[in-house]
Amino acid sequence: QVQLVESGGGLVQPGGSLRLSCTASGSIFNIYGMVWYRQPPGKHRELVATVTSGGDTNYADSVKGRITISRNNIKRTVALQMNSLKPEGTDVYYCGARVSQVETAVNYWGQGTQVTVSS
Repeated sequence: QVQLVESGGGLVQPGGSLRLSCTASGSIFNIYGMVWYRQPPGKHRELVATVTSGGDTNYADSVKGRITISRNNIKRTVALQMNSLKPEGTDVYYCGARVSQVETAVNYWGQGTQVTVSS
């Protein structure tokens, strides 16, 4: 069992920056990778970035160069640094954890944190 709690969401102006954080607790030893997804209103969740236990990162094409995912194993946190934010309205960002190296399904989800980009 893994518990994930996101924080850092809020209101930011277009072009601004925001840093989201996800704190993991519970049985985190066997987590293969951590992911960040975002969900615009009325749309499905979409992958933003991933980081594996080995430190490999991957980003959606739409956010490359503007978003950085990082992990801190000592603090048991995964951060999502977002820069040059576009005025796309309100999205809910979710932190997730994958257990399997083969299966792509996200096994655990946080409650989500809301990010609003507006002037």
